[in-house]
Amino acid sequence: MNMPTHIPLRVLPADDVQLRNDAAVLQDRFGRRFSYLRLSVTDVCNFRCNYCLPDGYQCTDTPVPLTLEEIGRIARTFAAMGTRKIRITGGEPSLRKDLPEIIRVLKSTPGIDTVALTTNGYRLTHQIESWVNAGLDQLNVSIDSLDPQQFRAITGHDKLQEILSGLDMARSLGLTRIKVNAVLLRGFNLTEFPQFLHWLKDTDVSLRFIELMQTGDNEEFFRAQHVSGDDIRARLLQAGWVQKARSADDGPAQEFSHAEYAGRIGLIMPYSKDFCSTCNRLRISAQGKLHLCLFGEEGFDLRPLLQNDDSVSLEMRIRELLRDKKATHFLEEGKTGAVRHFAMLGG
Repeated sequence: MNMPTHIPLRVLPADDVQLRNDAAVLQDRFGRRFSYLRLSVTDVCNFRCNYCLPDGYQCTDTPVPLTLEEIGRIARTFAAMGTRKIRITGGEPSLRKDLPEIIRVLKSTPGIDTVALTTNGYRLTHQIESWVNAGLDQLNVSIDSLDPQQFRAITGHDKLQEILSGLDMARSLGLTRIKVNAVLLRGFNLTEFPQFLHWLKDTDVSLRFIELMQTGDNEEFFRAQHVSGDDIRARLLQAGWVQKARSADDGPAQEFSHAEYAGRIGLIMPYSKDFCSTCNRLRISAQGKLHLCLFGEEGFDLRPLLQNDDSVSLEMRIRELLRDKKATHFLEEGKTGAVRHFAMLGG
């Protein structure tokens, strides 16, 4: 694969890093604005996905996850700086018993227009109603295969049919913004592409194919299983799929639609040229660390600033740290940063 060696971003003069007429909006020195926050509420996961936690979650002595009060302070501060969308991630966020309360706190925060949730779907049929009642706007569910045996081989759980039933329940409750995530794996689900397309004929979801990314502990698996999203993109365009325009608070997916399909397809291709040039998201870990990039540093601890309602100090610290955000993730150079696996930050 020919990989880019740089991301052509325009560096703004120092005086222009802060927006002149809209100082509330977060912006880095490359002119990228950040209206989207990915908020991890736990790093615990109960799945054993072969591309993330093949040996299952390993309990560590990490600090307790963010409290409801700390989450509220984060939401209010980021909303004041122009964040309009917050995605709750894990690990697996449904393992938190107070997840409905977390959704309710985020949804009631002035300025937050969209509260999204990414889940493996394990508890979807049991909890989706409480999430919707709490104000959930958007649901992302990981389904890496539509074949029950292959699904179990990838995740370690025989839960496919129950998760698909959970999607039906979500739609019956009026939740229309539903996305399904599938990590592309050469030896596991690549041959299922026609089956995925058949499913989308009558299923109104956005199916996002995600390129497998190299992390600190999956180098051998990555080399054996990585599939370029460019190959899928070429197949879609040849079959008449049309790329849609990207909204300001959208994630990194390139989304495609087709007149003959109820569903849509998204491609997340972190190895593609200029992938980082449209970055609009920051990440907070379950322990309250700000991560400027999924594949960046260990994270910057904000938790001491979350112990009171001093939002001014918290905002100043976030703005200060944002100056160090790099132009690219350097994945094309084989650098994976501090991320050992995706459960650490929810991808």
